[in-house]
Amino acid sequence: MNAEIVGLFVLSVVCDVAGQLAFKLGAGSVPAPGKGQWGAFARALVATPWLIAGIAVYVAEFLIWIRILALVPLAVAFPLASLNILGVLGASRLLLGEKLGRNHWAGALLIMAGIVLVAGSL
Repeated sequence: MNAEIVGLFVLSVVCDVAGQLAFKLGAGSVPAPGKGQWGAFARALVATPWLIAGIAVYVAEFLIWIRILALVPLAVAFPLASLNILGVLGASRLLLGEKLGRNHWAGALLIMAGIVLVAGSL
């Protein structure tokens, strides 16, 4: 794997983690859509800075992902993109203070093992 591909994967994972964090931080500002509240819900979606930031980061990630797919077979790229799961777990623990149990860590280790197997096929 060359430096461009590694860099693109790192950027993709960073964007995905940042986007998920932004969505989580903005989600508390959006009222639950209910009967007669769809207007308030829609206005909150487009007026919440964290949600706008999350969308902007996902647009950047989309562009990065398209470049990755131009360089790497989908059967390799998609499993490697699972690194975002590990990034989100770590960020939710470190930055949001969320509690993670044994099952989270066991799942993360299994994901990591799969990523190592797929990356070894390059």
